[in-house]
This record gives sequence, structure tokens and C-alpha cells, in this order.
Amino acid sequence: MAVDPLIRVRAICLAYPETTERPSHAAPTFFAGKKSFLMYHDDHHGDGRLAVWCAAPPGAQSAYVHDNPRGYFVPAYVGTRGWVGVRLDRRVPWGEIEAVIDDAYREVALRRMLVALDDDRTPGATGTFGTSRGE
Repeated sequence: MAVDPLIRVRAICLAYPETTERPSHAAPTFFAGKKSFLMYHDDHHGDGRLAVWCAAPPGAQSAYVHDNPRGYFVPAYVGTRGWVGVRLDRRVPWGEIEAVIDDAYREVALRRMLVALDDDRTPGATGTFGTSRGE
């Protein structure tokens, strides 16, 4: 039996240090400290997509959308800030979704959060784009 995508996304996100979940604009939204890094949307304003919108490192949005336009998209509102939309309907493998979520968290997390994260992981474990901008 398949796991509910929201339950899976929630488990991935809440495993990160200092992450909380609360509704924002009627969508489950995940925050690293005070900054949001992921929003979960199911048919947002009738768009027919089950997806997450994620913060992304510079250049990642265009690369993802170019490489897999069926699985990735530029989301409304936050797309202009470089966020990327990721479809959860089997168009993107879950391993790749987890890497995008890792990049999203690292894009907004504070340095102390990244230190805590990396202390709990194997050396060199980063998201797809291998970035960490921590402040």
C-alpha cells in the first residue's frame, strides 16, 4: 500500500533540525526556524497538481524545469524568487524529491541548523546541487 504523499513529505521535512509545520495560505508549510522552505499543495486553485513548492539554490529552478518539464514547474507567487514546483504523482522519483527538499532546507537554514544537520549525517551529504548558504 502506498504511503500518503503528505505523510511522506511531512516525515522528510520534520527530520530536519528546528523544522516546524504550520498552515500558510491554507497549505501545510514547513519552516526552518522562521523561514519557509516547502509548501505542500493538492490542486492549488484548481491546477490539478499534487506537488510541493520548494526553495531552491540559484539556477536550480531553470535546470530542473528544463531537464524534466513534466515533473517540475515554476510555481505561482514564489517562482519569481527561484522556488521550484515538484510534482508528487510519480513523475519525479522519491529519491530525487528528497534531494530537492534537502536543497530547499539548506537554502534557508541558519548556519547552526546546518551544523546540527551535518553532524547527524555522513560527511559530504548534501542535496542535489550540493549547496549550503547558511547565514
